[in-house]
Amino acid sequence: MSKKQKKSEKTNFDYAEFERQALVSIKNGQNLVGENGLLKELMSHLVQSSLEGEMDAFLNDQRKGGELNRRNGHTKKTLISEVGDFTIEPPRDRNGNFSPQLVGKWDRTFNSGIDNQILELYSIGTSVGDIQTHILKMYGVSLSTGQISTITEKVRSEIDKWHRRPLQAFYVGVFLDAIHYRIRINGIVETRAVYTVYGVLADGSRDVLCLKIGQGAEGSKEWGRVLEHIKDRGVEDVLFFCVDGLAGFKEAILSVYPQSIVQRCIVHMMRNSFRFVDDKDARELTKDLKKVYQADEEKQGLESLEFFDNKWGEKYPGIVKSWRENWTELTSFFGFNWAVRKLIYTTNCIEGLHRMLRKTTKTKGAFVSENALSKILYLTLVRREKVWKRKVHSWKAISRNLKREFGERFEKHVDS
Repeated sequence: MSKKQKKSEKTNFDYAEFERQALVSIKNGQNLVGENGLLKELMSHLVQSSLEGEMDAFLNDQRKGGELNRRNGHTKKTLISEVGDFTIEPPRDRNGNFSPQLVGKWDRTFNSGIDNQILELYSIGTSVGDIQTHILKMYGVSLSTGQISTITEKVRSEIDKWHRRPLQAFYVGVFLDAIHYRIRINGIVETRAVYTVYGVLADGSRDVLCLKIGQGAEGSKEWGRVLEHIKDRGVEDVLFFCVDGLAGFKEAILSVYPQSIVQRCIVHMMRNSFRFVDDKDARELTKDLKKVYQADEEKQGLESLEFFDNKWGEKYPGIVKSWRENWTELTSFFGFNWAVRKLIYTTNCIEGLHRMLRKTTKTKGAFVSENALSKILYLTLVRREKVWKRKVHSWKAISRNLKREFGERFEKHVDS
C-alpha cells in the first residue's frame, strides 16, 4: 500500500455512516463519552485529519522556502480527553522540524476542559480521591494522583506571579487579619498563620494584596515583615489600617507607615468586653457601651464612658480598664462621617473573606504541604472573585469626607 493510500485511510471518514451507526448505538443504550463512548472514534478522526492538514501546510511552506523536506511516517500516542482516551498517529517529517499546533509533541491531554474541571473541583475543596472518581464517572478517564497533582501544579506559576505583582501606591483602607491552618511539616502537623492583607483602593474597589503563610503562630513581628513586603511591591501610603487587638500591632504598622491611622476593630472589642458579663446584664450593658463608640465626637464618647464606669465599673472593672487603655486605637474614626466610620470601625469584611476560604477548606484535616494550601487558597480567590471584589457601599459619601479631611493626599489618587 502506498503512502498516499495510508494517508487517505487516516483522513477519510464516512460521517454519514458514523451518524447512522451512532443513532443505532444510542438507542441501544451506548454512552456518548467514556471508555466505550461513541464520540471517541469521531474525536480521533477529527484530530488526525487536523494534524495531517497541518503537515501538508508545513511542507508547502518548506518547499516555497526552497527547503527539501517530506513526510516520514507516523508516531503513535494516546490522548486523554473529556470523551475518553483515544489514540492518534501524528505525522513526522524527514528533517524533524514539524511541530503540530493542535496537539503538541509532548501533550498527553486534548482540550483543556478536563484540566479546568479538575481545577474547579480542587478549588471547592474536593479531595484528590473524589476528583478521580468524578472524572472516571463523567469522562471514563482514569487519572492517577500524580496526574491530578501535575494538573493542579500548573497554577504554581500563576500563584508566584500573583504574589510578586506590583501593587497600587495608595490605599484608603487596609484590613489585616490572620487565618490559621494545620500543615504537615516534616511529618509533624503544625498550626500556621496565613497573613491576609485586604485593601480598599481610591475608587472604592477592593483587592487582596497578600496571602502569606507564616512560620508559626500569628505575631506582630511577622506582620511587620508582611507590611515591608507590600511596601516593596509598591504600596507607599495607606490612610487607615483596620486590625484586631493583637499586642504590638499598632507599633508594627507605624514603623512601616508612620502617617497611617490605626483603627482597632470595635466588634472584636465588644466580644472581648462581654466574655464574663452575666446574661441578665448583657442587654442593658450593650446599650450603654454602644453610646461610647456611637457618639458624634470624642468628647461625647468620653462622657459616655464615664457614665458607663459609674454604672458598671464596680461590677465589671475590667471592661472600663480595657477601653481606657485602648481608647486612641478604638476611637480613631471620630472626626469622620458615618460612611467612613462604617468602612473602618470593624474588620468584618476580612472575616467574611476568611469565611469564604474556610468554606472551601473545612473538610481538610491537615494539608500535606504549604504548597497544597497555597494552591487551594489561590484557586478559591480566583473562583469567588466577584464576591470579594465588590465595590464599597456609599463610596461617594466616603470620598467627600476623605477629600475634606486629607485633601491632596487623597485627591491625587482619584481619577478625574
